[in-house]
Amino acid sequence: MEARMPIRNASAEDAGALLSIYAHYVESTAITFEHDVPTPEEFRRRIEKTLEKYPYLVFQEGDEIVGYAYAGPFVGRAAYSRSCELSIYLARDARGEGRGRALYEELERRLTAEGILNLYACIASPIAEDEYLTHDSERFHTHLGFKKVGHFHQCGYKFGRWYDIIWMEKIIGKHI
Repeated sequence: MEARMPIRNASAEDAGALLSIYAHYVESTAITFEHDVPTPEEFRRRIEKTLEKYPYLVFQEGDEIVGYAYAGPFVGRAAYSRSCELSIYLARDARGEGRGRALYEELERRLTAEGILNLYACIASPIAEDEYLTHDSERFHTHLGFKKVGHFHQCGYKFGRWYDIIWMEKIIGKHI
């Protein structure tokens, strides 16, 4: 990894910095369908739970964390143990410069080494782009090799309007 792309493992001590990034998405976007910002304690528990089994990465520049990405269970049943769902959040001014790609590539490298074969992303999708949600996340995932495999209509309600979700998939291993 280039010095320009400083990615490291997250820890529970990063909860405050990560929550400050995530709070913007909860309060000002429909990217997440959470309506209330989690407490610092709840967010810390989420990080600790993820780290029990999956990678959780931060992108740090100097003393500042500017983004994070993590993997988690897909559906949660034993038969899905070779599949993961991914999530990524970047600080508002940290998008568009390769940080997201670097985080996802490192997640993919680590998950491949753990025997994961399928990656999934559940993405909020606007019926029509608005001030809360665009198609940027879908474009980002498409650019990284994900394919749209599902579309659920008007299933999320936030800011007084309905949003769709789409599921995207990337196969990263051989199914033998």
